[in-house]
Amino acid sequence: MSNPVFFTSTGSLDAMTPGRIFVLEGAEARHAVTVKRLAPGEAVDIVDGAGTRMAGRVVSAAPSGLEVECGSLTVEDRPDVRLVLVQALAKGDRDELAIETATELGVDAVVPWQSERSIVRWKGDRAARAHAKWESTVAAAAKQARRAWIPEVRAAVDTTGLATAVNAADLAVILHEDAVRPLRTVLEAWQGSAGTGSREILLIVGPEGGISPREVTKLCDKGAVTALLGHHVLRSSTAGPAAVVLASDILGRWTTTGL
Repeated sequence: MSNPVFFTSTGSLDAMTPGRIFVLEGAEARHAVTVKRLAPGEAVDIVDGAGTRMAGRVVSAAPSGLEVECGSLTVEDRPDVRLVLVQALAKGDRDELAIETATELGVDAVVPWQSERSIVRWKGDRAARAHAKWESTVAAAAKQARRAWIPEVRAAVDTTGLATAVNAADLAVILHEDAVRPLRTVLEAWQGSAGTGSREILLIVGPEGGISPREVTKLCDKGAVTALLGHHVLRSSTAGPAAVVLASDILGRWTTTGL
């Protein structure tokens, strides 16, 4: 079984070497001691959310601070091809379910999309609270999945903003029930023609009512392509995670990164 994971601030593990003691403080320490009931001698991983992972053993445990002796320190590189889920805002917390599951499956970033047909609206103070909730959701999911990276929650976009992001992406795929080519075909064709180095793929999922024809046209004019996930129509909360699984397999992300 893998070690339980607790988060610390980015960069705080950089100076750690085997044998040194790291003190985990704050809410994560209280959770480790009062909820997980970690005791001296137990194995634990401390990660900084930006790829650095320290494996060690608990030396002492108190709600005020968990002392962990460093056993090893590793840095997990980002995949060469990053997957970004553009998730349309959806009612009933289906958008949050989508990003939670996608995070557990290895997505690298998520983008809240205020599409034309989204019933949910992020405005004013609600927008800030909703964005913070998305950040909390992906952090908790990354912790559950024992990930060293916490996916970035990017700023919310409307369709005009998304069109700009599509234009800048290496590949942007709209998951659409009326598409002709399967997602596998689209990804394999792109993989065969793409260069090397860091690249980014946008996987775009619409809301409950689907993506409007006007939006599809606007995004495709900026370079997006449509793709079919399967023979059945998937919920807004299901399509993104399903696409992340298929893309990760085709692109070899799970075999090369361990996600």
